[in-house]
This record gives sequence, C-alpha cells and structure tokens, in this order.
Amino acid sequence: MKVKPYHILVKHEYEAKDIQRMLEDGKPFEELAKKFSICSSSQSGGFLGEVDSRRLDSDFMDAFDLLKPGQVSKPTRTSFGWHLIKK
Repeated sequence: MKVKPYHILVKHEYEAKDIQRMLEDGKPFEELAKKFSICSSSQSGGFLGEVDSRRLDSDFMDAFDLLKPGQVSKPTRTSFGWHLIKK
C-alpha cells in the first residue's frame, strides 16, 4: 500500500514534546519540520513522498495508521529517533 506521510524527526523525546507543544500553539507543521527535523525531508516540510508502507518502520506505520487526514501523532519512537507524524 502506498502512503504519503509527513514527519518531523528529532533525536530526543524532549525535543519531540517541545515541538508538539508548538503545534498545539498553532505553529504550522511544515514550518517546524523545516526548522527542527534532522531528516532530509525537512526541506519539503517533512513530506516523505509517496512510499510503500512496507518500507517504513513498523512503529512509524502503527502511529500513521491511527491518524485521520491532517492529524498529527504523539511523539513516536523508532530506530531512527523520535517522530511527529502527520497524515
């Protein structure tokens, strides 16, 4: 199955929680991705493109599957670090 996720990747949980608070305060996801994400997708506002869901970390996909379009996950840990994931 193809999915089109956005995400913000950081090294530490406290960073993800800080960014989550900024999102709750109304800051745009894409702006925060460009500023804080350590993934190369930060340049495109956190957009990973259209990817096969089997290529993504299972913890990432578990969090992604729970989201409705436009919704952002709570901080989610994978082998890459901590993510905030947007559907």
